[in-house]
Amino acid sequence: MKTPRNRWLALLALLGCFGLPWGAQAQTQKTPPPAYAKATFAGGCFWCMEPPFDKLPGVISTTSGYTGGQIRNPTYEQVSGGQSGHAEAVQVEYDPKRISYEKLLEVFWHNIDPTQRDGQFCDHGPQYRTAIFYHNDEQKRLAEASKAALVKNKPFKGEIVTEITRATEFYPA
Repeated sequence: MKTPRNRWLALLALLGCFGLPWGAQAQTQKTPPPAYAKATFAGGCFWCMEPPFDKLPGVISTTSGYTGGQIRNPTYEQVSGGQSGHAEAVQVEYDPKRISYEKLLEVFWHNIDPTQRDGQFCDHGPQYRTAIFYHNDEQKRLAEASKAALVKNKPFKGEIVTEITRATEFYPA
């Protein structure tokens, strides 16, 4: 016959089998992954925007896709036709302890022509517009400050037309 203590131990063992945090299992839980952040930039053809970010220390991944439009789950044909409202964009996952959002903004500005409206270089249409899609108020503040610095310093002959807008759903290509 089992004693009350043995019943209690059997119950704890059984709970442990169901993944509940009892006993030794609580001691072996993994630590959460580091806090990564996302940045989203549109700079013309998304394939051209990945390499400058990929080579940066602290960038975890880059993903080409679409954002800023009205259609859910757009296809390449819908976006490339210019009717979906989406921009071809790259979403950058990065470790803010290793690389700053300001550095990502710097790389972005150096790889686009911010004076070209609805296009970049040989790609034309609203799907190739330049944009910074911010994910939080701090990114918005930093993006607006970086754009204001370009406007003030005038390194380009034309008006800076790159939009800064809140990030919406991102659809990987």
